Amino acid sequence: MSIFVGNLPFRAEREDVIQLFAPFGEVLNCSLPLERDTGRKRGFAFIEMADEAIESKAIDGLQGTELMGRPLRINKAEPRGSGGSRRGGRGGGYQSFIITFG
Repeated sequence: MSIFVGNLPFRAEREDVIQLFAPFGEVLNCSLPLERDTGRKRGFAFIEMADEAIESKAIDGLQGTELMGRPLRINKAEPRGSGGSRRGGRGGGYQSFIITFG
């Protein structure tokens, strides 16, 4: 399992997020995804902890907690590709077009 941390302040660093989760148990991984084009943080993070019981306690214990003045949204992360797409269901990939000249 993995934890999704939403509404993260853009100035938050990896260490800030780890420090927030550390009281609940060992943080195995913390990633703050970046925008592909700009390299800026996207305002969310993914956390992995030692086991699911610790992750569940962290989710319950930190839900709505403020970090740098912003209330965090903390949920169990959904596996990639599940759930509805906000892009009209196209899957976010590139479309191919074949053009023939005659």
